[in-house]
Amino acid sequence: MSSHPSSSENPAPTHATSSSTAERSPAHAAQRTRRALVGGLIAGGALGTLGALPRAFAQSAPALDHGRLVVVFLRGAYDGLSAFVPWSDPEYRRLRPNIAVAAPDGTAATAIELDARFALHPALAPVLPMWKDGSLAIVPAAGSPDPTRSHFEAQHQWEIGMPGKTGDVSGWINRLAAMNAGPGRTAVALGIGEANPRILRGDARTRLIAKGQGATRPGVIGNERAREALLDLYSGNDRLSKAFREGVESRLMTAKELASEMNAADNGAAGSAAGLALDAQHLATLMRNDATLRLGFISAGGWDTHANQGSAQGLLANQFGNLARALVQLRADFNQPGDVILVMSEFGRTSAENGARGTDHGRGNAFWLIGDRITGGRVHGRWDGLAQGNLNEGRDLPVRHDFRAVIAQPLGQVFRLSDSRLNDLFPGATWDRTLDQLVRRA
Repeated sequence: MSSHPSSSENPAPTHATSSSTAERSPAHAAQRTRRALVGGLIAGGALGTLGALPRAFAQSAPALDHGRLVVVFLRGAYDGLSAFVPWSDPEYRRLRPNIAVAAPDGTAATAIELDARFALHPALAPVLPMWKDGSLAIVPAAGSPDPTRSHFEAQHQWEIGMPGKTGDVSGWINRLAAMNAGPGRTAVALGIGEANPRILRGDARTRLIAKGQGATRPGVIGNERAREALLDLYSGNDRLSKAFREGVESRLMTAKELASEMNAADNGAAGSAAGLALDAQHLATLMRNDATLRLGFISAGGWDTHANQGSAQGLLANQFGNLARALVQLRADFNQPGDVILVMSEFGRTSAENGARGTDHGRGNAFWLIGDRITGGRVHGRWDGLAQGNLNEGRDLPVRHDFRAVIAQPLGQVFRLSDSRLNDLFPGATWDRTLDQLVRRA
């Protein structure tokens, strides 16, 4: 991964209009305006954003047939020092006198020892088998080279894969999807829970599904009269009309698939869960039923724990419990040799607790990787401990590993992306040789 110039996105395609007098009339213009407005409302709500039509790439693009990639984004900056407790570091308890998770002693109220340096938060116990079987690894001090502590700025930069850059840039998952797209290709990327996440925006077509139980309901298009009226409005052969009709069909099919799955769960055929775990179940169902979907994205908020964070129990512990259930669900469904799950957050939190028994915005954080090809059961990368001289600005974990270099490891070694493709995804990033053992050789 060497330096590579960033290219701006292609402008949105414009739709040609007829030169006939009828089509230039105020009435026809008003109809076009109504169609665009209604289409935007339906696409952004009941249908999910359809995305721009894919462009053709000059060179043949590699298929994602080597596996599937799922990204779990924890919005709000989760506390990695509570997830993976540096239990043997004496500074940990000095910095966190009220919220430190107790050192491992084998009881449910203490951290679960992973190795001589780190232990797992007890609420994350369901993922312990992944550590033991070697499919879960962490990089404890990863993050963005950009020093921002703004959630908005940091999330934007993580999602476009370009630290320090602002503006309307495509998301890196969308760019990865576009590498596998061509004329007539269907979506290969699926997002659950957000209307239009930046990481999925761009030229490649994507599927976007509502969060939770909302994904099982077709919304306004479930009403036959409303659906027929909208389809009549979009009955033409222009791109917008075709995309809208495809979206209606996709939305109805998705709602039917997920409703069927939930009915099976209610009948005891499968377990149901709430929140993030339910979104994980929906993601797995749709990607299992459609083999063309190779990239998945889900996110969860509620990680900005400035006050009353708790330790072994409390606000953060509840969040970890939800996350653990979701990851167990994902691992059960994405268990093929080439499947990889990444868990990330925009930055970490301060090493020391604040006066409200919470933590504030920090820098470096623990990055999770899960999969058969991941060299799990171990911590990768550089870890210097919590002594003040080793902290960023005397308060945060430093960023020892660029998040793009972490992501590039499975993309390069599992999905076999070339250096030039990696440079297209992450312009300006460099390969991190200290992480070369993160992925097992095929």
